[in-house]
Amino acid sequence: MNELSKPEIEKNIKSDGDTWLYLYTPLCGTCQVAGKMISIVAELVPQVRWGKCDLNYIPEYAADWEIESVPCLLLFRNGQVKKKIYAFQSVPFLYETVKNST
Repeated sequence: MNELSKPEIEKNIKSDGDTWLYLYTPLCGTCQVAGKMISIVAELVPQVRWGKCDLNYIPEYAADWEIESVPCLLLFRNGQVKKKIYAFQSVPFLYETVKNST
């Protein structure tokens, strides 16, 4: 999963189709575990567009998207947030959520 810059985020979320964006902060222990879970799901569902970003570098987006905490996984469809996931329960849960949302 690629780390996205601000311009890359804009390009990906506004393009056709779905984009899943994983938001984290580097000092968050839960984010480290969630990132590993997302990496597994991203390999299982390669047809989906994936990206990740350190929330510290995009505070304006955090406000716009009303991010409450990290880790957070966002589903964008045509530039709009369609789903937010804060509770990364398990890899099977995330896998099913992604598969059922696309």
